[in-house]
Amino acid sequence: MFEAFKTFFKIGLFTLGGGYAMIPIIQEEVVERHKWIEKEQMLDLIAIAQSCPGVFAINISTFVGYKIGKVKGALCTTLGAALPSFLIILLIAIFFRQFQDHPTVAAIFRGIRPAVVALIAVPTFNLAKTAKIGWTNCWIPIASALAIWAMGVSPLVIIIVAAVAGYLYGRFIKPTES
Repeated sequence: MFEAFKTFFKIGLFTLGGGYAMIPIIQEEVVERHKWIEKEQMLDLIAIAQSCPGVFAINISTFVGYKIGKVKGALCTTLGAALPSFLIILLIAIFFRQFQDHPTVAAIFRGIRPAVVALIAVPTFNLAKTAKIGWTNCWIPIASALAIWAMGVSPLVIIIVAAVAGYLYGRFIKPTES
């Protein structure tokens, strides 16, 4: 279990930009390096983690930990993922007031922003490939994003509509093989 704690501590320590920016690192460590879960399971895990309340990265770490070590594993991976952020925020809260107006610090944060966008974009495209999103169905995530962003539609409504549409499509339009 220490290996799981250490892995998620490292993920939490060296990832900027939140849970979505952690996806490529989590996938590399959990799927490729340690082989704790399969690539297809990672996609399912991301979908579940997004739909559960709470912090995305913590949800993923908890699910992975539970899979490899039940409750003890879940506690180890969750603590490993959360502890670095807690410690970093604590240090920032203690020292940042002294440096927040310093031009170098402001420049560093301006430089980090575009990198965080890239860290989020790369796993999005990788997930799209894994989910088999191609030219024929790419309109679904685009329409969903536009509905949320431009029209203010609740993401919960998007999830419910997508679930109902997926069910109807699978049930009536394209029956699955038994």
